[in-house]
Amino acid sequence: MEKLKLAVYWASSCGGCDISLVELGEHLLELARVADIVFWPCAMDFKYADVEAMPDGHIDVTLFNGAIRTDEDAHIAHLLRAKSRVLIAYGSCATEGCIPALANIKGADHALARAAFGEPTTDNPGGTMFQGRYAMPEGVLTLPVLGTQVRTLSQVVPVQYSIPGCPPSHEQVWQALNAVIEGRLPEPGGLLGVDARTVCDQCPRVREGKIRVERFLRPHEVIPDPERCLLEQGLVCAGPATHAGCGALCVKAGMPCRGCYGAPDGILDQGAELLDAIVAGMAGESDEEIRRVVSTIVDPVGTFYRFSLAASLLHGLKTSPLESGATCETQRIPGGREGDVA
Repeated sequence: MEKLKLAVYWASSCGGCDISLVELGEHLLELARVADIVFWPCAMDFKYADVEAMPDGHIDVTLFNGAIRTDEDAHIAHLLRAKSRVLIAYGSCATEGCIPALANIKGADHALARAAFGEPTTDNPGGTMFQGRYAMPEGVLTLPVLGTQVRTLSQVVPVQYSIPGCPPSHEQVWQALNAVIEGRLPEPGGLLGVDARTVCDQCPRVREGKIRVERFLRPHEVIPDPERCLLEQGLVCAGPATHAGCGALCVKAGMPCRGCYGAPDGILDQGAELLDAIVAGMAGESDEEIRRVVSTIVDPVGTFYRFSLAASLLHGLKTSPLESGATCETQRIPGGREGDVA
């Protein structure tokens, strides 16, 4: 039987999703018997030209991890979409934007000017910014250019399936790959390898059904009761608003769920769903008391949308030249010198 052709790509992300594939362990030997890796630049010496030379639809399945943050990310997303029969958004960055998408709150200009080049420890007295294009005698040098927004893979190209998680658990990944190997993929448009419930449904902790806290705490401020619901102990736990699939690993280890598996089925906005769960748990309290307690949550956007901002209803606050289809070759950075561009 002809082997499957498998591709893996890492766009704007931390690399944890590639590590999750390595964590398949001995299952990698099983995968090698039925599939050939035809493109995985993180692990082997492949070039973009190798993919460009392939006929359309040549790759059976591509696992695409990482958000779309640069024009290079968008270009490769379109390239792999054309060359792949099945394109899978792999991991939280590809499915919902994840941590990189928190930059959408203030935009790419702020991220570059403040985080990358504006720190006191950066020796850059002239405020010079890097350039997306620079002419040399040997030719024009280019660097990937940031879009105004971080986007999910499905906001750029059509995606058949998604595997959520930051990163996905190796058990979940093997379930998904088995579905590919055995030819029993479901109808396109769903999640692979996950439980249909929420993390709350998987959590073994005891819930009393009401949140009775004076203020919400951060994890380092308290040692929680190992038997009781963390949310009811004043720790913001995203379990009620997060798709199951991880086995509730964090809550079983005494840490609140952070929400990396995204919104449950049928929920459009994970952050709004979590806020609704918190307020609903405070039934009987006055509006004034609810506002006071909820106001003690540090960094609400970063808490409720830690992983899902790009996929949420808030993602459209800014418009990117890349989104509109325009060519974005440079970005001018506030605070830089005249003529300095990125």
